Parts: sequence; structure tokens; C-alpha cells
Amino acid sequence: MSNPITINEYIIVNEYYGHGKVLLTGEYGVLDGAKAIALPTQFGQKMKVKKIKSSDLMWESINADGEKWFEAQISLYDFSSVKTTDQKLSDYLQKILKNTVRLNSDFLSKWNGFRVTTELEFDKDWGLGSSSTLTYLIAQWADVNPLLLHFKISEGSGYDVACAGAEGPIQYSVKDDEVSYKHINFNPAYKNKLYFVYLGNKQDTNVSVREYLKKVKGRKKLATEISRITDATLQCNSFGKFAELVDDHENIMSKALDMPKVKDKLFKDYWHCVKSLGAWGGDFALVLSEKSAEETKEYFADKGHKICIPYDEFVL
Repeated sequence: MSNPITINEYIIVNEYYGHGKVLLTGEYGVLDGAKAIALPTQFGQKMKVKKIKSSDLMWESINADGEKWFEAQISLYDFSSVKTTDQKLSDYLQKILKNTVRLNSDFLSKWNGFRVTTELEFDKDWGLGSSSTLTYLIAQWADVNPLLLHFKISEGSGYDVACAGAEGPIQYSVKDDEVSYKHINFNPAYKNKLYFVYLGNKQDTNVSVREYLKKVKGRKKLATEISRITDATLQCNSFGKFAELVDDHENIMSKALDMPKVKDKLFKDYWHCVKSLGAWGGDFALVLSEKSAEETKEYFADKGHKICIPYDEFVL
């Protein structure tokens, strides 16, 4: 939601904020109606918008280290880049802005220039939603439905955009062109035994989605199986039972995708469960551990994965 902050009597800066995300259950299957558990993260992205004396958008993006990683001057005529440090990213921004105007023709129609600054709270390579939070932020600025904007520009399910505006875990599904999501009370008693490990290989959601749709057979049956696991996870009070559900989910998806499980591929000697989150092959994995945080972090650090974050420090 917009939070107007008056700097002085002449300048008004509007601020917007969106949370990052991970998908606990339902990766891929959510596209075919599977119920999914999605978790917004404590890390997100903010955007500041300030009116300036210009007829263009002056855009800059700041990373989690406070460094500028993207800069562009964008024409309000057709949203093309007058100047840019990354043409591919400018083209993507043009796509978002054009589709935003299709949803709200008054957006940026007054030929007033703005300085827009986005600030990430997580590493942009982590796969926590630098794109989905941007979609959400621009939708908030333009006063349009974030999911309507998402489906105009992306092939993904939209759970990540829903997470951007959520204040806690949600259950999300897409069925017969209808999106359904609701806030859920997912606060497991065993969360002190859950960690998120960065695998170091950012995935392209749209590419992963296209490969899934082309490759996987029996997708409706798969969605039913995954929904069963999601329902059971929400009812689960036992760490042991949760571990069984994690293994079931990994086995089902490994078979459907014809891909090795992340544990088999990277962590064969690990003492407990490891689960892929979102697109398989990179980003974050969920790991279960009954050993100390120090022992758990040391194991993954020795494997070259130094980013291992406890559940309570990661999930909103």
C-alpha cells in the first residue's frame, strides 16, 4: 500500500513494499490446480516514487549491498529506454509498464516525469522474487490488480505476486482460469528444525514452466497427489510426519519431471530430508535437521553452500 511521505511542501515521495517468496508445496503442480503452500519472506523489495521536472522516468535499482545495479531513462511516450545500463531489463520494464497502462489508462498519462528507486533486501540472484515484487510494486503504484498485471506478462502461476502482498503464509491454487488464495495458519511447532539453503543457481520461471508443460504427462493426476500432500501438511503436527510428506513430495515430482532429487544430486550423505522449492535445479532448498544449527550450517558450508537460514529468520 502507498505510504505518502511529505519531504517538504514541494516534494512528495510515495513508498511501496512487497515481500519475497518461496513455494513450500506445489511447485509446477500449482499450474494445474494443485493446492500449494506459499511462504512470504522477511526479505522484500521497496520502491520510492518521486515526481520530478522531467518528461521521462528516471529509474534506478539498488541491490542488497546498497549498490546501484541498474539505471535507465525511460520515455513516457512508449516506455522505451532513452539510456540504459541493461537493455534486456529495460525491455522487461517496458513490457510491465505497457501492460499496466492497458489496465489503467490514466497511469502515467499526464506526462509528468518521476524518479523511481527500487531497493532489494535480498540478493537478486537468490530467486526470492525480484521480478514478482517489482510487478506487485508497479501495480500498487498504478492502482491496478497485481495478479491481473502478472498474467499479462508472465507464464507463472502468480503465487509469487500474491506473496508480495501477503502478511503470512497462504494457500494458493489456479483452476479453470480462476485464482484462489487465502491466508493460512501455518506456524509449525517443529520450525526450529527447518532451514533454507541457497543452492546458487537462479532459475528462469518462464523457461521452467514451458519445459514442465511440454514434458510432463498426467498433470491433473499429479495435481491431485500434490493437493493431498498440501492438505496433510497443513494438518501435520509432527516433525516425523512432515518429513514423510516432504519425501513423498520429492519422490512424486522427481518421477514426474524425470529429474534427480536435490538430495540425491548434491547431498547424498546428508542425515535428513532436503526438498526443492519452486523451479527444480537452483534457488533455495528446504532442509530438515534434528542436529544443532551449528552442525547443520557447517555441513552445508563444507559443501560450498554458506547461506543456510533458519525458518524463523526467513519466513514472514
